[in-house]
Amino acid sequence: MHFKIKKITKNDKTWVKEVISHWLADFIITRGRKVYPAALPGFYAVDAAGNRVGLVTYEINGDRCEVITLDAFEKYRGIGTLLMKRVEKAARRAGCMRLWFITTNDNLDAIRFYLRRGYTLAAVHVNALEYSRKLKPSIPKVGNFGIPMRDEIEFEKFL
Repeated sequence: MHFKIKKITKNDKTWVKEVISHWLADFIITRGRKVYPAALPGFYAVDAAGNRVGLVTYEINGDRCEVITLDAFEKYRGIGTLLMKRVEKAARRAGCMRLWFITTNDNLDAIRFYLRRGYTLAAVHVNALEYSRKLKPSIPKVGNFGIPMRDEIEFEKFL
């Protein structure tokens, strides 16, 4: 299937908040700080029928670009891959040297996804979610596949 990738505009910000609400807040925690995806640049994917089928948000800081959120509403259709390629392109244009992101130790699907796309394991921040829960108590203690959620896993790709 063919997807179009579109840049998030001000008119899309309410929709972005709706999408990220599954994280039980309008913000996420990354490396001990709150980040509000609806305030960030990003892209979304649209299918042939005009339905929004994916979202990615990112933050550029100097020569680094952090992917803050990535959601593909239908798995195994190439949506996440297309969105990540668009972020990589935007990061290169902005002069970034490094693209990176954080996921949790229970997110095996994300770990597999990124490793297959050339990202490398940069760090494991052991027990980082203890601090994150102080900022966002709604972070579950147990995640996917019944795995206790404890650690942040950092992946990177040099551009």
